[in-house]
Amino acid sequence: MKHTEKILINGQKQALAYGTSFFASNGFPCPTLHNPSDHYLRIINKDFEQDAEEGHGKGVTTEEAIGTLVKSYRSSQIRKQVQKEVEKIGEIDSGAIRKQRIHASFGTQCLVLLRRSSLQLFRDISNYWLRLAVFIVIAISIGSIYYDIGTSNGSIQGRGSLLIFFISVLTFMTLVGGFSPLLEEMKVFERERLNGHYGITAFLVGNIFSAAPYMLMVSLIPGGIAYYLCGLHKGLERFLYFTSLLFAIVMWVESLMLVVGSVSPNYIIGMFLAGGVEGLMILTGGFYRLPNDLPKPLWKYPLHYVSFLKYTFQGSFKNDFDGLTFSIDQDGGTRTISGRQVLIDTWHVEMGHSKWVDLAVMFGMIVLYRVLFLAITKCKEKLKPFVASISARRA
Repeated sequence: MKHTEKILINGQKQALAYGTSFFASNGFPCPTLHNPSDHYLRIINKDFEQDAEEGHGKGVTTEEAIGTLVKSYRSSQIRKQVQKEVEKIGEIDSGAIRKQRIHASFGTQCLVLLRRSSLQLFRDISNYWLRLAVFIVIAISIGSIYYDIGTSNGSIQGRGSLLIFFISVLTFMTLVGGFSPLLEEMKVFERERLNGHYGITAFLVGNIFSAAPYMLMVSLIPGGIAYYLCGLHKGLERFLYFTSLLFAIVMWVESLMLVVGSVSPNYIIGMFLAGGVEGLMILTGGFYRLPNDLPKPLWKYPLHYVSFLKYTFQGSFKNDFDGLTFSIDQDGGTRTISGRQVLIDTWHVEMGHSKWVDLAVMFGMIVLYRVLFLAITKCKEKLKPFVASISARRA
């Protein structure tokens, strides 16, 4: 009971009363063998208000009880004592705030986040490790279906189909497997960011470099299996380009998830948004509907040119088709056609720049997405007090 005397009870956003004696003096004594806290909450709780004749034993409604307690508290000596204690606490806190807080350097913040994120990713089997296993199974499946595809007439469509399928599956599987762990990481980031432990840039650096080895692993191993089983264009330089392209895809999806995660309120809405963006970019990438056949308003200008996968599709096609010669049956005979001609006539690929330009554009878009995440997070921090004030006024 001594502890109960020192409990400040709040209700309806107003200070109401201070302990058992105050309630008793205002006509609301705690009955014998009753829990004081339950009794006080029953008096001021509007959610499950009883009828007046049943309410507090004297025909007093909850609204009247709250009004009585508020009026009495405002004119009581207890309120003055509480205000003095609050002022003392405020002076102590302001003095502590005035003291310069020592923060770790930017390099230390990045190293700590890098080490912590790397350990988390290594332990989390459901993230990159599970994705790696699934991608290996998919790569073996593709390799067995398109095994040693060759350079016949039918291989032109086959090469295009296997490249697009592998890229599309990698895009969606990265989203499905990585969005939930990323949201959990962002919750930790927001909480620690509010406490002032580190900045947004340090979080981005730690996020990029801790995940980079796993992104490379997911790109290199399944990509190598599919590349050599299918018999795509041989050569170390072409294989390294293919691996770099897959790496860029995974990093782009991670960047897209950061942007979507910073604006979506929950996992379901975030998945819908990110999946919708990916589906739109696949649709306007230039395979399911060739670039020259896309309707020019909106779909080609600007969506086709801002689609990340447009540069992915064209870069992968240039890497595989350019330099090959295909045999085509025609009029009972056979003629040959160069891979470059196939790129222009069949796939409508832009040959005015090299595949390395496409890869550079992809990494440039990845940087842009990361900067967009940085800007959104900064804006949210700036607008949070303003939004909170508006919500308080409405309440």
